[in-house]
Parts: sequence; structure tokens; C-alpha cells
Amino acid sequence: MSVSSADAASSTTAPKPTNFGALVFNGMDMLDIWGPLDVFQLNAHTFEMHLELIGVTMDPITTGITDLSISPSRSSFYPKIHPTATINDDLDLDVLLVPGGPGIRAASGLEPLIAFIKKTYPKLQYLLTVCTGASLAARAGVLDGRRATTNKRAWELVRGFGPEVKWVAPARYVVDGNIWSSSGVTSSLDLAYAFVAEIYGKDQSTLIANTMEHTPIAPDEDVFAEIWGVAPTSN
Repeated sequence: MSVSSADAASSTTAPKPTNFGALVFNGMDMLDIWGPLDVFQLNAHTFEMHLELIGVTMDPITTGITDLSISPSRSSFYPKIHPTATINDDLDLDVLLVPGGPGIRAASGLEPLIAFIKKTYPKLQYLLTVCTGASLAARAGVLDGRRATTNKRAWELVRGFGPEVKWVAPARYVVDGNIWSSSGVTSSLDLAYAFVAEIYGKDQSTLIANTMEHTPIAPDEDVFAEIWGVAPTSN
């Protein structure tokens, strides 16, 4: 597949990851995190897997935005999520999932998460970013020189956070070595199915997709680049 690098980790050579972590922060998109975690939860019925929801503190986070300059509706239609660990805990992670959402536009407060990604990445087997979550990884410097993608509606915003990143469009998701990045929101499912296929086997991935009654989309099938006016890249 054209958007995957030749050096993507092989399921036959790399140990299967066991310890998964997902960052949680105010204003994150719910499907960015729950989409892939639902896929992985079904996979955990067969393979040993453990999960931590990682916040800056143990205080509950909300998927809503209180900054009226970002979300002026004054709505309160936002669940709260309780972290199970913090960025200051001694976590032995194999996989880190970084979601996006309007919270990545916050003027302040993201620095601890960015520092955590930078510190943790060298210890990981895999880093997964969803949607504008790529902007946090880009700001941490771990995407420099790598091929990655992000939400096409937020394309220019996210690219500004990672001028040294080889941003790819069109792309539903991109694999470059041990870094997997997906486009907007629902693409998190396609990334998760592909990740399970690569690490745990194609039959396992197909079983999960059929159980969820969802048809995975190919990595280079991306109608949203055209919809949002993102020109094809040469990366």
C-alpha cells in the first residue's frame, strides 16, 4: 500500500505489545479514542492486553471545550472521563495512542502532554496518532522526518506545528516505521484494524471488523482531501 513504509514492523518479528496507554485531555474527540480502543478491547478477548488512560493529573477531564473563543455555543453536552494514571507515573508502555480534538487548539496546558510524548516515544514499540493528535506528536518532535497524516479540515493548522514532518495527502492513514497516524476521527477505526492485522493477524482483524459490522477503508482511499481542498503531496 502506497502510504505505508517498507520498514513497518512485521508481526512475525516484533513481540506483540501488551501494555497500551491512551492520552486523555480536555477537549479531545471521543471517537478518536473510543474507536480504536473498542477494536483493541475486542482483540483483548484473545490476546493479553492492558490499558491505562493517562491524564496530566487524576482529575476527570471533559471532552468539551470551555474556551468560548473555540466553542461559543455554551453547551454542556460533554462526558467526563476519569484517568487511570498520570504522565508522572512510572508506566511501562508498549503502545501510546494520542487522540485529537478541539482541545489541541488550547492556548496553554498542553505542554506536559507534549513533553510526555517526547520522553515516552523512545521506549515504545508503537506510537499511534488519530486526527489532530498528530499535532501533539509533531510538537514533541517525534514526527520530524517521518511521513504522517492528519485531519484534512485542520490540515494547515496541524502542518504548522510540524514543518519538518513529511505530511501525506491524500491518505486515510500512514505507517512509517513504528509510527502510525490516521486522518480524521473515523479513520481511527481503519488504523486500528490495520494495526491488529499487522501485529495479531489478518484473520483476527477481519473477525473484529465483522463483529463490529464495519468495512475497513483502504489507506489510500481519502475523499476528504478533495472535500477540504488539500492538494496531493509528493511524500
